Amino acid sequence: MKQLNRRQWLRTAGLTSAVVATSKLGYARDLAVMPQMADNDPMVRLASNENPFAPSEMVKKAMQKALDVSYQYPFSHYKVLIDKLAKQYDVTPDHILLTSGSNEGLRATGITYSIFGGEILTAQPTYSALMDYAQEFGAYINAVPLDKELKFNLDEIEKRINTNTKLVFLCNPNNPTGTLLDAKKVTDFCETVSKRTLVFSDEAYYDYITEKNYPSMLPLVKAGKNVIISRTFSKVYGLAGVRVGYLIARPDIIERIRPKIMGYVNLLGIYGAAAALDDKTLHQYSLEMNEKAKKHIYKVCNDLGLEYVPSHGNFVFIKTGRPIQTFQQEMLTKGVMVGRPFPPLMDWCRVSTGTMDDMLKWEMATRKILG
Repeated sequence: MKQLNRRQWLRTAGLTSAVVATSKLGYARDLAVMPQMADNDPMVRLASNENPFAPSEMVKKAMQKALDVSYQYPFSHYKVLIDKLAKQYDVTPDHILLTSGSNEGLRATGITYSIFGGEILTAQPTYSALMDYAQEFGAYINAVPLDKELKFNLDEIEKRINTNTKLVFLCNPNNPTGTLLDAKKVTDFCETVSKRTLVFSDEAYYDYITEKNYPSMLPLVKAGKNVIISRTFSKVYGLAGVRVGYLIARPDIIERIRPKIMGYVNLLGIYGAAAALDDKTLHQYSLEMNEKAKKHIYKVCNDLGLEYVPSHGNFVFIKTGRPIQTFQQEMLTKGVMVGRPFPPLMDWCRVSTGTMDDMLKWEMATRKILG
């Protein structure tokens, strides 16, 4: 027993240094796949699922006003955004945890539920931030291959749940495939599985779903289930550069994750995000332009006979038929950045939507390379 306690103490004591080390690895990986750009660089950015149509004037004014109190620490201003989110989702403020982008919420959750080992169930490929951190802290990642439609295989995931399963991770719509799970099936899955273990529903791209009345897992959170939702202002709201995300979960779950949060949301992010929630015009415009860009990508793929997955996000997953690293480099020579590798689908490429000018440049490059 003494030996076990000592291991636990050592792992807990090493948490901060390990987080720093892992963070550096994450940044190194990102830098390795993302060319660094100057302000006037003409490179077309279709690699990171950014929204090129924001922030709006309303959001800019809110962020400029935040500069007047930039001498203050940001946590004293969190209530502004937390209260607005709580009202929007009809939950109490203690259901909301602000994070520096949704990535921080994913990583903090991964640490919280893996620090003493255990297993995390998910699919492959999917967005891996939570699993990357969990693995660093001793978790075993049990990744189920996507099904033939490149969707999460919920039946197989449920079969694999055991007494050692700490968490089941879903990304819906999934990144990088853009696929969306059947509404009733995923709701039933989350409700059933949450009785056995924790379910994490990454809803970063939820705003892009066009199906009417498609459910978030928010009702399960409100019902007190073992469910965590992550959302972000980096996508449809176009605030990737100021890093604002949040988790929604039962208050006791929020309090368990809170100590693992390593940074703060800055003041510009807080007030910019609060304003963005009120800017319905920009929100709708971003969605309309995203649909227009996706249709353009589909047309080019159809013309070239390229397989692709109809997407419910702001990107399209395309089978190029050649190694992704080779295709990335070829596109870079044409002035276009496209998405990173997503093993094991190494001859597929994720292309983010952009302005129509961006999409025309992507089309020209793609036709030259794959035509």
